[in-house]
Amino acid sequence: MPLHSARAHSFNAAAAQYAANRPSYPPALLDAVEELAGRPLAGARVADIGAGTGIATALLHERGAEVLAVEPGEGMAAQFRRAHPRIPIVRGNGDALPLADASADLLTYAQAWHWTDTTRSVPEALRVLRPGGALALWWNTDALDIEWIAEAGRRVGRFFGIDVPAEKQRAARTDLADPSGRLHFIRREVRWSRRVPLDTHLANIASHSVFLVCPEERKTAFLAAERDHLLNVFPDGVVEETYDVLLLVATKP
Repeated sequence: MPLHSARAHSFNAAAAQYAANRPSYPPALLDAVEELAGRPLAGARVADIGAGTGIATALLHERGAEVLAVEPGEGMAAQFRRAHPRIPIVRGNGDALPLADASADLLTYAQAWHWTDTTRSVPEALRVLRPGGALALWWNTDALDIEWIAEAGRRVGRFFGIDVPAEKQRAARTDLADPSGRLHFIRREVRWSRRVPLDTHLANIASHSVFLVCPEERKTAFLAAERDHLLNVFPDGVVEETYDVLLLVATKP
């Protein structure tokens, strides 16, 4: 738990790095959210929980949603306000939402549900959603069927002693999104890619919490070695990152 807390809070000191280098999401993802939620985003009352620097919040706003951001971290919230001064944001987290009962058509968690305690965040979501409202969770996950990405994942796995494919499979399990079984999730995956300079790719990697809490010397050495590996694959210094966005949507009865 102390490590989990440290990782959850690590983003605040790296908010600018996060905003500048993390990937966004494709239009097809929001199309899928609308389809599975059974309503358009335009005009919907949406709360984006764990909004971070506002990557997903801004996309929801551009679709015409009446969106409110909810973010627990001071550093992330400050970065959000600088980038999106016209979108309202309040401090709070998914385990204790600062929102009225039955006040939202849609709750969204982009890269954020895994930071919650589902014994608290599930009842909170059900409390805040109106009848027929929807809870949408999504994550950008690496497309591990692409060889260079699988190899990079294996290097990360060896460095931290984790099984990257197993972690991806675990994230895809709808029963773990709500172990209580009160929500019935429908799952979709949306593949997309972006081309970025190698420096952006490495800064993206370094903005993940497991790296943010890593000792600086170890992290620097790993990223230097990773640069050499990737220059063999992308000698022009432009990396094509490919993602599978894992989307889970459940509707409140």
